[in-house]
Amino acid sequence: MAQLTDPVDVLQASLGESLKELRLKRNVDQRSLAAQAGISVNALKNIENGSGSNLRSFISLLLALGREDWLKTITPLPTINPLTLTRDAQQRQRARKKIDHG
Repeated sequence: MAQLTDPVDVLQASLGESLKELRLKRNVDQRSLAAQAGISVNALKNIENGSGSNLRSFISLLLALGREDWLKTITPLPTINPLTLTRDAQQRQRARKKIDHG
């Protein structure tokens, strides 16, 4: 097997291997999983081999394996929008000189 140097190729191969291991742990053959995911057996083989696929096939495969939670790890967490804070914040008071009456 050729040495992978491109980070995208390395990640793609790693993801494919993880999905293949998950399929094998569940004792599901490629034909059955491909049918359940609504993708071709060749698309599944390509994903498992790390040789590419389209995003739709990848997501369909994750859904069929019940691992859509993997997708949540790459979506940004909701944060507080600083612009919202400025709209809701009270107007700041200007500092005043202290008047000495004594």
